[in-house]
Amino acid sequence: MIVIPKEKPAIENLNSYYLDIRKLVEHYQGQLGAGGIHFKSPAAEGVIFFDKDELLGGIFRDKERNIQGKEVLNVITEASSQYNFVISIYEIAENKVYFWANIPDAKKIYKNLSTEFTDLEGLIKKMTSEKLTGYIEVIINKGGEGGLVFFSDGEIIGGSYSWGKGEVNALKENRELLVAKTKDSGGIFHVSRIEASKRPVGVEIVRNEQKPPVGILTVLEELLQKTETEVAKKKNIERDFDGLLKKKFIEKADKYIFLDPFADEFKYSAGKINFTGEATDEELLRGVAESVREIAEESGFLPKLSENLSSWSQKYAGELAKTGIKF
Repeated sequence: MIVIPKEKPAIENLNSYYLDIRKLVEHYQGQLGAGGIHFKSPAAEGVIFFDKDELLGGIFRDKERNIQGKEVLNVITEASSQYNFVISIYEIAENKVYFWANIPDAKKIYKNLSTEFTDLEGLIKKMTSEKLTGYIEVIINKGGEGGLVFFSDGEIIGGSYSWGKGEVNALKENRELLVAKTKDSGGIFHVSRIEASKRPVGVEIVRNEQKPPVGILTVLEELLQKTETEVAKKKNIERDFDGLLKKKFIEKADKYIFLDPFADEFKYSAGKINFTGEATDEELLRGVAESVREIAEESGFLPKLSENLSSWSQKYAGELAKTGIKF
């Protein structure tokens, strides 16, 4: 995906035939501090992002290659005589340039959300409240129309729309039109997130201290293992334990975002948990324990589960006391 905010052009319509690309980058690093340089020809396109200290990355595409990373500068420099690029240079705020540079590394956290179950306007509000750094991709009429809505820490910083030739702008009217088109014609949404670890150290939001240590995962593994055993004994339960857990996690997703199966942050399989999200010990324990208790209560085996969890509850009484949940 080659996107660049084009609202603050420093200079446009330069021709690569007359320029030293490397010196051009160095010059605007000093003059602008942070920005992007867009290279366009009929057969190839590329972009380079920079701040005052270094080249942050880039993307280059032609018929044979799709390259991203810092090596893009070398590729574009070598290709400039072949393709004779038209060059435009854009100033980008330093606290935003890292966003644009890292778009190629974004990870999909929600896939194939349909207007049958998801409202785009509601999804935008949800991503704003979750402080998303990333974007929503919208596909309308099987790709006939669509757009992208970009977020930085929950703030909408622009959009790219099929009726605007794909150029990025912050016009609210275009976003409202995108929402209206999904309501009229339906659509599919994908949500991608730029990981904090992809941001340069200077602007990285460090949250590692909130990630749960192995200890809390062990507590939860024991809880889920014992619950899974009880479910296997109940012949009158239609779903298997994985199905019950996924269904309950979907119900709890608004309250405990990290449990949302579509986010793929919390996984339980073969008695083991793999957790890649961000949550405190207390949040994880409360979210999973609350889900398990409701499953047991709704399926009619809470008394038996409570009995089998007696030693577990005593062993982790201190942790459970913080949540207020009892079995």
